[in-house]
Amino acid sequence: MTTAQEVLRSAIPGTPVVAAEISVRGRTHEVLLKLESGNPTGSIKDRTAAGLLMALDAERPLRPGTVVVESTSGNLGLGLARLLHHLDCRFVAVIDPNTPRATRQTLVAAGGELHEVTEPDGRGGYLLTRLREVRRILGRNPGYRWTDQYHNPANPRIHRDTTGPEIAAHGGRDLDAVYIAVSTGGTLAGVAGHLHALDRGIAVVAVDAVGSLATGDSTGPRLISGIGASRPSAFLTSGSYDRAHRVPDAEAVAACRLFRADTGVALGGSSGSVVAACLRDLASPRPPRRPLCLCADSGLAYADTLYDHRWIASHALSAPVAEAESRLRADGIRFRLKCAYP
Repeated sequence: MTTAQEVLRSAIPGTPVVAAEISVRGRTHEVLLKLESGNPTGSIKDRTAAGLLMALDAERPLRPGTVVVESTSGNLGLGLARLLHHLDCRFVAVIDPNTPRATRQTLVAAGGELHEVTEPDGRGGYLLTRLREVRRILGRNPGYRWTDQYHNPANPRIHRDTTGPEIAAHGGRDLDAVYIAVSTGGTLAGVAGHLHALDRGIAVVAVDAVGSLATGDSTGPRLISGIGASRPSAFLTSGSYDRAHRVPDAEAVAACRLFRADTGVALGGSSGSVVAACLRDLASPRPPRRPLCLCADSGLAYADTLYDHRWIASHALSAPVAEAESRLRADGIRFRLKCAYP
């Protein structure tokens, strides 16, 4: 009989890397893109979900009928819903208005029960409101269990043990910079823990949203799911990353749209933020020699948001996005994939 631990370990197949040529200010650079869309539900959060559930099962077995609750902007919920379905368990996802419609539909199709909060948390997002709702649900249902992606050390541990080694192997000896979006901080802390231990001088670059407290010190409205947070990360310390970029929504959307225009491939919002941060460094006097962008997901779930002119206009982003696109093109930004996209 297959155990829960075996089911959960099998959820981490390893993901591919493709090379892209990016032209910036007359110079062409090779940038590696690690495509976490290759995970079973299409994002890096499949790894996080497996790690969190393995820890929960080790603490007390996840028996059929167990109900697990989590606050999620979308992708972690998809990973949890899929795995809990395989274990004959139930999943309650606490989401917010920024959760894409396609993600909601997939969550429900996987058997997830949705609880949406609509009250902003006063810090530019909905995280604190989602967490209050999680605690309310747990208080009313003492038998429910919480994976707690925000404090559970299994979050960074799964990335230290899987994502970090894959990045090091794919990047090779010349890898000198890795760009990672930050939200809970688990992925960043875990990958950094592995890369820094190698002592190869690989710079770990945190990519955050403007208005986020994950690495910043001021709050503001944020529209892109999967990046940024309404409070500092419990996993990050001063040594967790070497430097940080905070990317505004319009710049992230512009990077996504230009990448698709040049390559035909749609990136997710946090992936666009990571690419935008890398572009800044490529335009600097001392660009990285062999950078890798950790692309958390694809753009499949964002057709009616980041890639929809009506959505962009409804959030007063039309002019800022157009300005960002013009600025990037003026810098000579062009993208070309060097090999077939998986």
